[in-house]
Amino acid sequence: MEPTVEAPAMASERGYERILVPVDGSETAMVALAEAIDLADRLGATIHGLYVVDPRHYHGFTTEDIVLDALEQEGDAALADLRERCRAREVPVETATERGHPSEVICEYADENDVDRIVMATHGRRGLDRFLLGSVTERVVRRANVPVLTVRAPADT
Repeated sequence: MEPTVEAPAMASERGYERILVPVDGSETAMVALAEAIDLADRLGATIHGLYVVDPRHYHGFTTEDIVLDALEQEGDAALADLRERCRAREVPVETATERGHPSEVICEYADENDVDRIVMATHGRRGLDRFLLGSVTERVVRRANVPVLTVRAPADT
């Protein structure tokens, strides 16, 4: 029996209608967004842009609310850029900002919004960098109930 190769049109027939793209305002995330927009355009899907503010690092600081508000403003700017890029390609888009642990929020958002696929960037870190910095993408890949497409960022981003 020969292996079956699935064309993008077949994926659309299976119901890939909602693609989640978590963004953080970085150029790395924009690389993943470009891939997601191409995919959404081919499949006729809607992009769901998500920015996650992680309050754990600021809990208890006297300036906690000020810092979190500033991070949400950064998120607003990142999501505005995402919306602009989607609209330029005439790809439908929805956006949201949430607070919490990024990998948990991403997976919960995907479940609650019937997302069909998640597209995320990865730095491809190894060794000590990976151990010390962790990887939101890696945790999402392990935990998500839908396929996760990882896009490797160029070395200079």
